[in-house]
Amino acid sequence: MMRRRTTLLTGCTTLALALGATACGGGPVSAGGGDKALSGQTVTVAGVWSGSEQKNFQKVLDAFTEKTGAKTQFVSTGDNVSTVVGSKIEGGNAPDVVMVPQVGVLKQFAQKGWLKPLSPTAQQTIEADYAPVWKKYGSVDGTLYGLYFKAAHKSTVWYSPDALAQAGVKPPKTYDELLKAGHTVSDSGLAAFAVAGQDGWTLTDWFENIYLSQAGPEKYDALAAHQLKWTDASVVKALSTLGKLFKDKQLIAGGENGALNTDFPGSVEKVFGPKPEAGMVYEGDFVAGVAHDQYGKAVGKDADFFPFPAVGAGTAPVVSGGDAAVVLKDGKNAKAGMKLLEYLATPEAAAVWAKAGGFLSPNRKLNLSAYGDDVTRATAKSLVGAGDSVRFDMSDQAPASFGGTKGTGEWKLLQDFLRDPSDPKGTAAKLEAAAAKAYQG
Repeated sequence: MMRRRTTLLTGCTTLALALGATACGGGPVSAGGGDKALSGQTVTVAGVWSGSEQKNFQKVLDAFTEKTGAKTQFVSTGDNVSTVVGSKIEGGNAPDVVMVPQVGVLKQFAQKGWLKPLSPTAQQTIEADYAPVWKKYGSVDGTLYGLYFKAAHKSTVWYSPDALAQAGVKPPKTYDELLKAGHTVSDSGLAAFAVAGQDGWTLTDWFENIYLSQAGPEKYDALAAHQLKWTDASVVKALSTLGKLFKDKQLIAGGENGALNTDFPGSVEKVFGPKPEAGMVYEGDFVAGVAHDQYGKAVGKDADFFPFPAVGAGTAPVVSGGDAAVVLKDGKNAKAGMKLLEYLATPEAAAVWAKAGGFLSPNRKLNLSAYGDDVTRATAKSLVGAGDSVRFDMSDQAPASFGGTKGTGEWKLLQDFLRDPSDPKGTAAKLEAAAAKAYQG
């Protein structure tokens, strides 16, 4: 599965080079006490992170070691976290904690009986410091297994302030204004949008933002659970809305063929690289890391964002992704692993990675001053401020064969739709056929 969006970005280190105070509100929950109660124990943690993300998470683990005396060992699984963890369990070498990047995988682990329910301490912290929606996405059949430590804000449109200023365009508030602004940018000599059509997951994100705003959260939840069919009129309407953008050759850099030959890093390069081809690129908060690290852009000055605009009569969407920490029953130090989760639930732990950059926390008690720049503070404030209206990436909630596999399912069908957006109803029927097969399996 080539699903992970941030693991593509091993160069994404920080959105800011300096950080002031790392004060965080709320008292930290004790993670084994300050008396090095876990000395001599080693907690093994598996996750998809590599490169700078792994390095920054290690800083959090080191802070846990300093607090409790427990050593930690991180094992990078690559994108196939489910397969790797499954084989380790079968081989009698299960990690203690896994950072799970998809709701669907968390459910799979729970249904296989691999997970320990969270401790009362961790549950109390989540109840107090997180919006209820994060508890919902960490629960399976009413039992809370997962703590969302790291989140992504996937409702951000990134732009070159110079490009918009030259076109005389201000950040739009509605989808119609977005397309209108795009034409103005295009008239000034640059394409409006760089679209990463080679990576199917970016297209699912486009669809999800439009659908959440246009159809509303209840239908979004029903479609995510496949309680609503993809042939529903609301899906056809959202595809038609997306199709307005896809079929407008003025708006997309290189047209449909150009988009289909552009991967995610390439789409960021087309806006922020040395030879700009477009003024805007839609994707999550992690765009900032690429613009900064790969192209030296000062976030907030040379690269900025506006919220994905409201569609029709709907409200502006907030779609998120995230990594949930879970404890495996078969881990050799599952008890110490649970202490790590209790620590990860605190603003104290979140502040460590917030200082390093390239990180958002859904923890309401993390003071925004912990983040290193105004743009990251703004995205964090938007994510936390959305409260229960946040919706988790829909394709990440689906079975992988439908929502998370290259060359098949939703990814391929939306690529086909980008290539030819003339038949939204036909695309909806194909999506339903693929979803029905995947959810039955």
